[in-house]
Amino acid sequence: MTDVLQAIAAVVGDNNVLTGDDVSSRPANWGRPEPGQAKAIIRPATTAEVAAVMKICSDAGQKVVPYGGNTGLVQGAVASSDEIIVTTERMNAIEGIDIAGSTMTVQAGVPLQKAQEYSERHDLYFPLDFPARGSATIGGVISTNAGGNAVIRYGMTREQILGLEVVLADGTILTSMNNMLKNNAGYDLKQLFIGTEGTLGIVTRAVLRLRPELKSQNTALVALDDFDKIPDLLRHAGAALGGTLNAFEVLWDNFYKMILATNHKHTAPVATDYPFYVLIESRGGDQQADTERFQHALEEAFEKELIVDASIASNSSQRNAMWAIRDDIESLIEAMYPPIIFDVSVPISDADTYVQNVLRKVKARWPEESKVAVFGHLGDSNIHFALTIGNHEPEQVADVMKIVYAELLPFGGSVSAEHGIGLEKRAFLGISRTEIEIKLMKSLKATLDPQGILNAGKIFQ
Repeated sequence: MTDVLQAIAAVVGDNNVLTGDDVSSRPANWGRPEPGQAKAIIRPATTAEVAAVMKICSDAGQKVVPYGGNTGLVQGAVASSDEIIVTTERMNAIEGIDIAGSTMTVQAGVPLQKAQEYSERHDLYFPLDFPARGSATIGGVISTNAGGNAVIRYGMTREQILGLEVVLADGTILTSMNNMLKNNAGYDLKQLFIGTEGTLGIVTRAVLRLRPELKSQNTALVALDDFDKIPDLLRHAGAALGGTLNAFEVLWDNFYKMILATNHKHTAPVATDYPFYVLIESRGGDQQADTERFQHALEEAFEKELIVDASIASNSSQRNAMWAIRDDIESLIEAMYPPIIFDVSVPISDADTYVQNVLRKVKARWPEESKVAVFGHLGDSNIHFALTIGNHEPEQVADVMKIVYAELLPFGGSVSAEHGIGLEKRAFLGISRTEIEIKLMKSLKATLDPQGILNAGKIFQ
């Protein structure tokens, strides 16, 4: 054990400095079989221990990779053999909930689902949600500014965070655990660490903003015969549902058919011969009134010829079955292995034009080998591509990326809607950010981490 690791072991205990097989037995990145590599995995239990570890690493110039639930898709937590990983997995306590103030204080290693369930037990609602809820941790979702299924109503992670505690690269503890909705006293420093992928500091604790418990829930899967009707349907649903629209998930037919064909446990709520499907969900405070409003909204959509078929969930089992189709990423990976996953944003009205441009170029290059499935939170401009060309050779994957990202340029799209940049997208950052923006980002990095030891090489080189 090196001097650095011996000094760290004196802080966190020998059992919390993992090396050798304890490192390689963990996957390097979610969804990929490659074993993890790092000089060691460090498991601190408190903010003070994280600070002490970072002070040791700063003094030694040791590079550190912060690590949450390892559910990211852009190699944002991948470490090299000369880096150490600092994981918050032991920092998994919910410290308290303020019912009157509708806030909850948590440690960074708390899984998202645990925070959701704890809120619900207190008749409150934490609106951040996505399929990896059982594994993703609060520190990770903050560091990536994760999105998910309810962004259209509540916004991304950034909107759910009132306060943070962060350990800087030199071991300094920045405590800004604000628990008030309004606090305009100077710079809002927590924003420096939300969505910056652990490159400026390690999130250790957070104050989460909670919302009133939602008493009603109505869900339907509808079919459309023309993409141009989707923006009209979105506007109609937003107006007709009186502010209760909670999710608007669009599935291209290639996604819908692929999931149903791969996992025969799913039953198709509507026929598979339509080009587009939308999963619409409303949540509100009065089940009877909200159900009537929801049904009326769908009836009007039929009358306006916005939709051509629909299935309304009449109970929680049917609702869960609809969402299971949308959330079945495992079946998608199975059908497309090895998959290349993309997460981009384009203006809603341009989304299908962009998608078709990408599909034409991919099919022209790999006519026999390629498969594509498209879905996403289109209500907030977010599209997900799952794509395979039959192999995962680095040069060919790079060619796929060039197609997917270059086609964003005419529409002013973003190479990352909600997953971050990591290692995977850093070569394409300039598609979505100007030189001046990137220069300022690098200036912030140099100010807060002058040695470049925190998540080195992520976002930009």
